[in-house]
Amino acid sequence: MSYGSTSLASGSRVRRSVEYGRTYVVRPKGRHMATIVWLHGLGDNGSSWSQLLETLPLPNIKWICPTAPTRPVAMLGGFPCTAWFDVGDLSEDGPDDVEGLDTSAAHVANLLSTEPAGIKLGIGGFSMGAATALYSATCCAHGKYGNTNPYPIYISVAVGLSGWLPCSRQVNFQSLKSKMEGSYEAVRRAASLPLLLCHGRGDDVVVYKHGEKSAQILNSTGFRNLTFKPYNGLGHYTVPGEMEDVSKWLSARLGLDGSHS
Repeated sequence: MSYGSTSLASGSRVRRSVEYGRTYVVRPKGRHMATIVWLHGLGDNGSSWSQLLETLPLPNIKWICPTAPTRPVAMLGGFPCTAWFDVGDLSEDGPDDVEGLDTSAAHVANLLSTEPAGIKLGIGGFSMGAATALYSATCCAHGKYGNTNPYPIYISVAVGLSGWLPCSRQVNFQSLKSKMEGSYEAVRRAASLPLLLCHGRGDDVVVYKHGEKSAQILNSTGFRNLTFKPYNGLGHYTVPGEMEDVSKWLSARLGLDGSHS
């Protein structure tokens, strides 16, 4: 699997097919028990994260690391680079590219939809990839994408490093909260979905307060099974100690402890 495209209906409009770059797959070294799609940050590709994830002590996880489409990014003055959606401003008042988010969330769901029955599914990412993972988690809980099309899979975990929750401005927050509270199934799914958010206090790209605020919003909209881990001195990157925490959390939440064969 090297290249792919996703076309997502949006009401009466259909988004033009989006071309994704190469997808890198890290096969499990032991018995296959879980598959996680991991999403890179702005301007990156799936290769760098696949190399890091392959070193983690998680032999029962298959990692799928896709590469985002190349598109003009408003925050970069329209300069084209790999991005899961368009972003113009990382502040709480910044606009949200819901169409782009829906398309990337659908691509991730498509990648996971072909996994064998009985395999636990998860989504994780860094920075913009983390934002897409958290957006996917809200779609999973609600059972629908932002455009109201049904979300097709159930995920068991979501991880976001140095990221933020899209659509978390006040008006969207109230909309998300009402969607969750309006459905018993959505409330149940949100409360039972384990989320891990990690953020460095020294992050000068996606500032710490945005990560912290995202965790608070998720918790207040029903995601009770949420862990938020701050890291003193950590900037907009990852370190071995953070990845060790991620590994331990995934092992515990996916029931992988002691499963090395």
